[in-house]
Amino acid sequence: MSSIFEAKSDEEIESCFPVFEILRPHLKFDNFLSQVKSQQAQGYRLLAISDDEIVQSVIGYRLCEFLAWGKILYIDDLSTAVEARSKGYAGELLDYVINLAKNLDLQGVHLDTGYARHFAHRLYLNKSFNFTSHHLSIEFA
Repeated sequence: MSSIFEAKSDEEIESCFPVFEILRPHLKFDNFLSQVKSQQAQGYRLLAISDDEIVQSVIGYRLCEFLAWGKILYIDDLSTAVEARSKGYAGELLDYVINLAKNLDLQGVHLDTGYARHFAHRLYLNKSFNFTSHHLSIEFA
């Protein structure tokens, strides 16, 4: 039976690494815990869904306030283990944070997604997300 939990302890956070590594292959296990803890100090929260005590999917988010959108829940990360895809885990995590945002009386839920992530787009569109903007960036080496 699956269960959602907030990853707070070192062990819980580290148990999420294999699923994060799929979405963020540049991450290294040696730095993962300290990076997540640094972000948690800035308001980042990490939820995971496990089945048989194995993390199947993760979602990282924060509560933010913007002139453009008001108070929102912003999703930084959403990833599912390859073998667990199409089993509803990511959808369950999305439902959880959408309901959380509604219960906190926020103005919405936002995220950025890569152009080529078509399976993810299908999930987001099925959850009533809309494509509303382009995200632009400059990368510094």
